[in-house]
Amino acid sequence: MKTDKKLPKIALGAWAWGNDKTFGNELNTEDLKPIYDESIKIGLNLWDTAYAYGMGTSEKVLGEFLKTTPREDYIISTKFTPQCADNNSENPVTAMLENSMNLLNTDHIDIFWIHNTADAPKWTEKLALTAQEYAIGMLGVSNHNLEEIKEANEILQDNGLKLGAVQNHYSLLNRSSETSGILDYCKENDITFFSYMVLEQGALSGKYDTKHPFPEGSDRAAAYGDSLDKIGELNRVLGDVAVNHDVNIAQIPVAWAIAKGTLPIVGATKIHHVTDALKASQIELTGDEIELIEKTADDINLNTIRYWEKEMK
Repeated sequence: MKTDKKLPKIALGAWAWGNDKTFGNELNTEDLKPIYDESIKIGLNLWDTAYAYGMGTSEKVLGEFLKTTPREDYIISTKFTPQCADNNSENPVTAMLENSMNLLNTDHIDIFWIHNTADAPKWTEKLALTAQEYAIGMLGVSNHNLEEIKEANEILQDNGLKLGAVQNHYSLLNRSSETSGILDYCKENDITFFSYMVLEQGALSGKYDTKHPFPEGSDRAAAYGDSLDKIGELNRVLGDVAVNHDVNIAQIPVAWAIAKGTLPIVGATKIHHVTDALKASQIELTGDEIELIEKTADDINLNTIRYWEKEMK
């Protein structure tokens, strides 16, 4: 099972649209609509969300915007989150899919994921039942290690289906999905690897440093605040590479993720995030540039695995 729509090089993320304080900011719907409109205009039409992002808030906001676009002109990715399951329903995966379709104002979902590994084999079996009843373009799993990915693929194959996508935290500061063999497995099995947090929630954008910290009290401040001096070393090198391509610092980690054969998800809370993403998709880094930024990232040796994640071994 695979979506018949061509995937762009980059997905746009609506995680922050959930207004769950993860990013330390409040976003107004009227400020988000121009971002969406620009994305469709320039052809970045793949949006990634989840019911868990603000308990439906992200999906509902995005769904209002999707009403203005013909269904064939966008690709929607959303998730079944075990912790949000309605266990009173006959099939909680189906129940969440139906709820997401309702919030998103669509009659089908292009990519539907198991969001994490809590009771994952059970939920993957139920995902297979859901996929046999509803038109889903592609089935995916997120935050899974290599053995869990293989297990999910086997369960789906036993049901006449196929794993089409994997979505994990992957950045210059967290390459465990690469070193564990996940990227190789995906390539060998025609599975699209979606990399999230390629900018480490803005830490690799050049916007934040010791003099310009993350918003006080935000999740990002807690996660990265004590490491901004080390992160600054990487951003300086990224800045040098950015000058070579006449782009911003934030576009280099995105271009790197594409060069590594992944499909990065870029959070979009400002119009320039969308236009910058398009420019990033057009950058061709040299082998020397990739080697330099990877070595710099390795040398500062930061652990950016977040509280809901695990290292992919």
